[in-house]
Amino acid sequence: MTLSLLHVHPETGTVASLAATGSVAVGGYVNHCWRGLGACATQGLATNPWYPGGVRRGLERGMTAQQALDDVIVADAGAARRQCLVMDAAGRAALHTGTDNRPVVAATLYPGVAAAGNMLANDGVADAMVAAFLAATCDDPDAVMTDGEMPRFRETHDAELLAALIDALEAGLAAGGDHRGCRSAALRIESFTMAPIDLRLDWVEADPVAELRALARRVEAEDFQVFLRSLPHR
Repeated sequence: MTLSLLHVHPETGTVASLAATGSVAVGGYVNHCWRGLGACATQGLATNPWYPGGVRRGLERGMTAQQALDDVIVADAGAARRQCLVMDAAGRAALHTGTDNRPVVAATLYPGVAAAGNMLANDGVADAMVAAFLAATCDDPDAVMTDGEMPRFRETHDAELLAALIDALEAGLAAGGDHRGCRSAALRIESFTMAPIDLRLDWVEADPVAELRALARRVEAEDFQVFLRSLPHR
């Protein structure tokens, strides 16, 4: 009952996760990412909040996204109720969608960026999110989506990543999003060059994109940037 996007920049170790849902507090349960390691979105008919810990341990042991995902799925008696998207440090994505998830279920997986959702308005939502994200972050979006090439991310990637994630959410919601509407949204960015950015809207009555953009402007304001620059990076 959620839509999510994961991103890894293999050359820099920067990672990001984005999620939105028609219910409350998506950021508390769904999207997770770890710089230099990968990311995980655990959602579905009933999310499993213990998946991210298992996925992270697998990635730390050198597993691929598929291996780390398989490791948590096989241990879960309720896996038919889950949808889980994982991306490793190389930008490889893996997806599990259990048979009990409610349609529309959709996903699109490319090197460095992937999106998935369930209870969506239509099967174009995930594609719209990824297309918008690639257009905002790399110089070869068509080659990525047509030929499966690794994106050539721009030098301005990290500085523009926050806006790109919000653009991706806007595109996904414009394409239909969660068929119940969007009542909460969250994004997280981790890198080796700045403190993490972790933005959450736990309940939104009106426009979640406008609310996130307003929050992003506060984060990007110079007084808060001074605070962020004062924090340790490692």
